[in-house]
Amino acid sequence: MSATLRAAVIGVGSMGRNHARVYASMEGVELVAVSDANQTIAEQTAYMYRCRAYTDCRAMLAHENLDLVSVVVPTRDHYRVAAEVIDHGVALLIEKPIAATVVEGRDLIDRAHRCGVSLTVGHIERFNPAIIALKACLDGQELGSVFQIAVRRVGPFPARIVDVGVVIDLATHDMDILNYLIGSPINRMHVELSRHVHPHHEDVLSALLHFESGVIGTLDINWLTPTKIRELSVIGERGMFVANYLTQDLTFYENDLCRDKA
Repeated sequence: MSATLRAAVIGVGSMGRNHARVYASMEGVELVAVSDANQTIAEQTAYMYRCRAYTDCRAMLAHENLDLVSVVVPTRDHYRVAAEVIDHGVALLIEKPIAATVVEGRDLIDRAHRCGVSLTVGHIERFNPAIIALKACLDGQELGSVFQIAVRRVGPFPARIVDVGVVIDLATHDMDILNYLIGSPINRMHVELSRHVHPHHEDVLSALLHFESGVIGTLDINWLTPTKIRELSVIGERGMFVANYLTQDLTFYENDLCRDKA
């Protein structure tokens, strides 16, 4: 019988509670502790999942024998908290983005390599069934040559997010997915940003990307749209694929020229 992995979550706000819930329900994993600066939230979550509560993640790392930790704190604290986990030799999953700056992100990667610690980033959209199926279709040349890829990730303003704007909070998903699907570097980019409702950061991103392969990409991302839309479309010589992140559906629309040839 394989050993049970002992897990913990640092930061159990709206997203961190999802990590705690999943760990608590996974076979072969025991959620042993949660940590949050808010004592009430930490204790409520610990009570719900029958584990121990801490308000200081350093105390938790010192007292618990852990195999893995999810770091789900505000982006500004990713570097500090993740560095503590790595220094304790514990494997970790950091909610995207990896850190607030490129320098901090690279330092965490280097630190993990030096310490021999497994480090991964929670780009959950990579595991969306619609995206997995789309990747397989593109790799199988079902669309033929790819011409354009367009992303819409829009919705209402989330008042809980105050430390970053849409670029860090939302566009990181799509830049990762575009790189994953296209597999070609971006050699040109034009970006427009603006702020309308967020008190400190941008809440609108419009971008035009050009990949070395010749594919054109567009990004439409904002916190201003009254309804939540998460959609990606890929246009190629045989038609168009549309992936809906929310419903996890992938739809193919065949090009009329292909039907005429058939």
